[in-house]
Amino acid sequence: MIEEELHTLIETIRRRGCEWQTMEVKAARDGCPEKLYDTMAAFANQDAGGVFVFGLDERNNFEKVGVYDAQALQKRVMEYGEQMTPVVRPVMTVYDEAGKVFVAAEIPALDIAERPCFKTAKGRLKGAYVRVGDADKPMTEYEVYSYEAFRKRLRDDVRPADEATMDMLDLQLLEDYRTRMRTAKPNLARLTEEQQDVLNGITKDGRVTMAALLLFGLFPQAFYPRLCITATRVPGRELGDVDAAGNRFLDTKRIEGTIPEMLGKALDFVRNNMRTATAIDPHTGLRTDVPQYPLDAVREAVLNALVHRDYSIYTETRPIQLNMFEDRLEITNPGGLYGRLTIDQLGHAQPDTRNPVLVTAMEILQLTENRYTGIPTIRRAMVANHLPEPVFTNIMGEFKVTLYHQQRAQRDFLDEDAFVLAEETPRDYMAQPVPVAPRTAADAKHLLEFCRTPRTRAEIIAYLQIASGQYALRRYLVPLLESGAIRMTIPECPRSRAQRFVTADPPYAPYGR
Repeated sequence: MIEEELHTLIETIRRRGCEWQTMEVKAARDGCPEKLYDTMAAFANQDAGGVFVFGLDERNNFEKVGVYDAQALQKRVMEYGEQMTPVVRPVMTVYDEAGKVFVAAEIPALDIAERPCFKTAKGRLKGAYVRVGDADKPMTEYEVYSYEAFRKRLRDDVRPADEATMDMLDLQLLEDYRTRMRTAKPNLARLTEEQQDVLNGITKDGRVTMAALLLFGLFPQAFYPRLCITATRVPGRELGDVDAAGNRFLDTKRIEGTIPEMLGKALDFVRNNMRTATAIDPHTGLRTDVPQYPLDAVREAVLNALVHRDYSIYTETRPIQLNMFEDRLEITNPGGLYGRLTIDQLGHAQPDTRNPVLVTAMEILQLTENRYTGIPTIRRAMVANHLPEPVFTNIMGEFKVTLYHQQRAQRDFLDEDAFVLAEETPRDYMAQPVPVAPRTAADAKHLLEFCRTPRTRAEIIAYLQIASGQYALRRYLVPLLESGAIRMTIPECPRSRAQRFVTADPPYAPYGR
């Protein structure tokens, strides 16, 4: 960071009046803050890294107070970094203004194979932190384990299943799989059957593995009761909504069996619970059924959840969730994205593989291609059916795929009652929302100037002086948010009552981004 960038950053902090995910402010007027370890570890443990800015007083509207001694402060911050594991090497910038000196310490992101970063004296379990908004939270034991599992290449899908024996497998299916493997990999045939089973992940240390049960078990859930899919159809847009008769669920099933069996049953559940419209070709008069959700997309999403979920002891009590709401279908599996893969790389980069035995087995069984085409298939299927792009969410040790069956008039950042979607009928569920009226350049400029100070929804509606609040937000605020000209102050909680909307500054990328 150069001095001009630090100056811009200081002004941005004061204008926004808050800290954020990659930014922490410390006054340091009377000495170096004593507690930097938590934030330093949290910054190092996130992909974007983070920045300390010293010399602003958060308790007094981020007043410029300057630091006590820039040289001593830098030395002290470096000492803090040396007491971390791995050692953190901050990049320091000093800037002076009107006789006051300000210091920035950029904390680079650690490579995922080196995480978690933690205070050495407190140990890995107690000294590792994650950043949540502007707060630092202790890592859970599972979060620490997730990094350990990647670094050490732990394979939870082939851990031995206690008390399981070979006669608890469908031996005909197993033998068919062995034959397919020997055909695909001829050198396997030169080994004994016991050696083949070890290499194929069927046995480990003389015992049947979890993978063998999930692929060929007669009843895998006898050993792992929660390694299943809980499928529900909800009569509203949120869990807990009820219909006129007070029913919370219109349909609910616990889907069990092997992975191939659960895949088939999940598709049946979706097929039975989604509506089907009828389209008539104006030229031929032929009728075509149009499902709410393309089954190709649903199949890939469910398959990904089954094959790529986390099967560690920390998550084996958590099922995959398949929830069908009034406006969308959500599939959530335990375990976030594995390894270095990020949301924006989905479908574009070759990922690390969490469960290689399961992935290979599903390929041999011809249930998946194992060519990283699942995400592109979901996207193509949605586009081909004139539906919105799928939404992928990776947060708090979970990965979620959301498929919407119509263009969304209601945006996540608006109040629940902001405006009403078109009424659905079995033949009109793909109704489009009312088009957004064009904005003039002057309209956009005025709202951007107004939002230089963070504003609430109510303040924006009052400023626009339009009787219909939902129309005002949809016409003026939505396009600016979608273009990135305006941003949310609490993006991780779009519907928070504390949510503010503020004009975005030129993007600032902290060190390590």
